[in-house]
Parts: sequence; structure tokens; C-alpha cells
Amino acid sequence: MSSKRISIFPLTGAILFPGLQLPLHIFEPRYRAMVGDALARDRLIGMIQPTEPADDAPLYQVGCIGKINDVETSEDGRYNIVLQGEARFRVKRELEVTTPFRQVEAELIQEPREEYLSLGERASFEYEARKFADAQGYAIDWDSVAQLDDVTLINGVSQIAPFDAAAKQGLLESPNLRERCDLLVSLLEFFGKGDPDEGHVTLQ
Repeated sequence: MSSKRISIFPLTGAILFPGLQLPLHIFEPRYRAMVGDALARDRLIGMIQPTEPADDAPLYQVGCIGKINDVETSEDGRYNIVLQGEARFRVKRELEVTTPFRQVEAELIQEPREEYLSLGERASFEYEARKFADAQGYAIDWDSVAQLDDVTLINGVSQIAPFDAAAKQGLLESPNLRERCDLLVSLLEFFGKGDPDEGHVTLQ
């Protein structure tokens, strides 16, 4: 599998899946430079989580490339962008660069084709999702949820769920939809039992 040079945006708690969108407000000078560079080239940015919230912290091994679809620029140079997930990637090594933003050499992960859940798997997920939403006080349009295909549903919930960084990383690294669904059900059960005031559920 061929390698690709990727400019990365390390952000704790933020993951992106292929086919989904992620809105971002870019205000730090180094990441404004990164967005400007991406807009001048291929419009691609790699979203990846650091293993700890510190500058130059080690990175998790798996992230997702996003393409800048929408962009707004403010007078002071900040950007509002929307990334469209294109492909997950696995970091091979971090590169020594002169740019203010970090870059890695990575290989793209081939996604399984035509993934789907059994009726029982889908029903189990929706049951736990309803319990979790009720416990957390979330208002969900379940009729709209029912219209989503399995991949969009599981990846979408994985992306926005209020779990901690390690849990979200586990979802991103799951090799296929069924394993991601199984992990998501377990996380909904686990985090649904916690008291958010005690920090068991961390909104990212």
C-alpha cells in the first residue's frame, strides 16, 4: 500500500469518519497556516488525536483524512471550515518539517465494502442508544434515525458520542462496522451508567 504525506490537525476528542462531515473553527496561527497550505494544494487535512493534551504529544496511530468542502475566512485570518471525511489512515512515522504544523507519512486504510448489520444488531444498538439518550436527557428524532443506513448511523454516533478520547479512538480503529457497533453498544452501556457530574461522561 502506498504512503502519503499528510498535514495533521491533532485534536483531542475529535474524530472523523469517511463520508461524514466535521465543522471546525481554526484560530491558532499554525493551523491557520495549515489550512492556507491545504487550500493552495489538495484541500486535505488529517484529523488525529494526540495521546495526551500537550503540544507535540505523541499521536494515536489511526486518523482520518478530510477534504475542505466549505470555508469562510474572517477579517482577522480565522477560518470556519467543514471537512468531508475521505479515508482513514495509519501513521507510519512523523516527518521532520519546517512548517509550523505537523506532518506524517501514513498509509491509507482500505474500508470494507457494502457493510451492514443484522436486524438483531441494529435493534440492539438502537435499544442501547435510546436508553443512553434518555439517561443523558438528549432529545433525539428517532424517526430520522430509523431512516439512516447502518454505516452512517454507527459511524455518525461514534463521531459525535460524548465519550472520552480513548473510547472514541477505539471506535475509529475498529476494523469493520460490526466490531464498531459491538464496541459502541458496550460504551453506551458503560457510559450510560455514569454520573456526568462525576466525569464518567466527558463531552468533547
